[in-house]
Amino acid sequence: MQRGNLDDLLAFLAVGRERSFTKAAAKLGVSQSSLSHTIRELEARLGVRLLTRTTRSVSPTAAGERLLQNLGPRFEEIEAELSALGDLRDKPAGTIRITTMEYAAETILLPKLAKLMRDYPDIKVEITIDYGLTDIVAERYDAGVRSGEQVAKDMIAVRVGPDMRMAVVGAPSYFRKRSEPKKPQEMIGHNCINLRLPSHGGLYAWEFEKGGRELKVRVEGQMTFNSATQMLNAALAGYGLAYVPEGVVLAHLAKGRLKRVLADWCQPYSGYHLFYPSRRQSSAAFKLVVEALRERD
Repeated sequence: MQRGNLDDLLAFLAVGRERSFTKAAAKLGVSQSSLSHTIRELEARLGVRLLTRTTRSVSPTAAGERLLQNLGPRFEEIEAELSALGDLRDKPAGTIRITTMEYAAETILLPKLAKLMRDYPDIKVEITIDYGLTDIVAERYDAGVRSGEQVAKDMIAVRVGPDMRMAVVGAPSYFRKRSEPKKPQEMIGHNCINLRLPSHGGLYAWEFEKGGRELKVRVEGQMTFNSATQMLNAALAGYGLAYVPEGVVLAHLAKGRLKRVLADWCQPYSGYHLFYPSRRQSSAAFKLVVEALRERD
């Protein structure tokens, strides 16, 4: 049925329930003459009189009463369903898909989302670990989390973590047979634990900076992983040097399980940011996730 026909039926229901063209017209926000014309066209189209009109009253005919009794509840059901959809739109619910890195997931997303997930059981968060620069639009993610330098300029970026530093570490057992490098160039000959980026297939270059001088070093070693956790475990086992986020190793450094080198070459850089397309229509659930992750000063 055409939309105009539905409007005609809604007009009839209003008149039938109010028993008055004047009251029905006021309720619908139309003129009384326009409403009367709509009802006459509906009756002509159906080929049956629906209302009996007198100078003092309006009442349904037998056909009109039947239509009123059967049609009314159905429209009420439709209105209830539309109202429920509106509630669902405003109610924080649904699945939020985020692509991020392992360290960010463990140190930022999981701790910050804990209370939100308890308070809003209808919100679900799907976290995918990916070290590459995933196209979140093409891969249908709601958002991504990367360091500030990696966020594309056409994205809205929200800081979710403090500035960070990387650390080059090795186990004491490793350094018993190797000298400590004092500058990045001295890592040649060291057994370095590499990270392979799954999205690109290449090995991650270790980045250093000192006195305005920036270096990217392609290191070599026997072990390569696609996970920072496994790189750390290999370093703890004495396999070689690992280049990992500082926060991952602080406890191990304090207990003497690892030793840090080249600290003066590892400068702070912009911490993790949540990013998403500027044209995105944010749901109530997504807005809550963003606020839960936002870094507070």
